[in-house]
Amino acid sequence: MLSKFLLTCTMTASVEESSKTRRWSKYVRDVYDPIQVGSIDGTDEVPHDRALVRAMNSTYRPNRKVRGEPLHTIFVARLAHSVTEEQLRAKFTPFGTIVHARLVTDIITGLPRGYAFIEYSTREEALRAIDRMHGVSIDGKEILVDEEWERRLDGWKPRRLGGGFGGRKKSQQLRFGCKLQPFRRPILETAGGVSSVSEWNRRVRHRQEEEPDRAIR
Repeated sequence: MLSKFLLTCTMTASVEESSKTRRWSKYVRDVYDPIQVGSIDGTDEVPHDRALVRAMNSTYRPNRKVRGEPLHTIFVARLAHSVTEEQLRAKFTPFGTIVHARLVTDIITGLPRGYAFIEYSTREEALRAIDRMHGVSIDGKEILVDEEWERRLDGWKPRRLGGGFGGRKKSQQLRFGCKLQPFRRPILETAGGVSSVSEWNRRVRHRQEEEPDRAIR
């Protein structure tokens, strides 16, 4: 009787844990999975572009020079090489108190690498800067502004290794699960239906590929 009770408890706990694991979220939580972020709804099980395969096979160590509170820190990218740290401070100071700002430079040449980290005194200030500055042009280039993820997500892979978040449509390498580009809610499983947006898109592409063959026949 006791063993049956314990088995029932174990099965119940297992179901509850499984339910928690499957709970859908618009954002990536805790762990960065290249296959998941490459999917519009986070449901893909295989990589759909070569860059994702590169991200899966790569090794990345967070930048030790990035300091401060991760939740208060923002990542600024796609910066023109002419942008200086003073310019960055001037552009981002209106949204809160900047504790630290670092324009990343090449170790050998000393030239800017096109991205920076800015830490604010509060998380609210950081989020305000993201909302107001993402997509703004500085020195003729539209910048990307997002949260600083590499110290917050296990397994993080930056854009240059095929990972990251966001991206442009024309690149065919969009990455989802972030504030700027959240996951779309999966399509619910129905009889004869599909389980996700990704599966729906795959079926549409498959039908389009089959149509020319049918016309030839």
